Amino acid sequence: MSIVTKVSKKSQIVIPKEIRRLVHLFDGDELMVDVEGERIILRVKPRSYTKKLKGLHKEIWKGVDPKKYIKEERDSWR
Repeated sequence: MSIVTKVSKKSQIVIPKEIRRLVHLFDGDELMVDVEGERIILRVKPRSYTKKLKGLHKEIWKGVDPKKYIKEERDSWR
């Protein structure tokens, strides 16, 4: 989806309502700004990184007994 917006005299931009809805951006939210080549990347800053990362790569650990895994790792250090 491409929507055109203008940069104001104060270097401000308006993020169109359709885009704000898609990314769940609300008043007071913070944005992270990155530059990749000639692109400006805006990302909504997570309110909680813990909640954002919870469950990341859970498919890797499916069926793994954590206590057994830790014991095997510790035993391998000896």
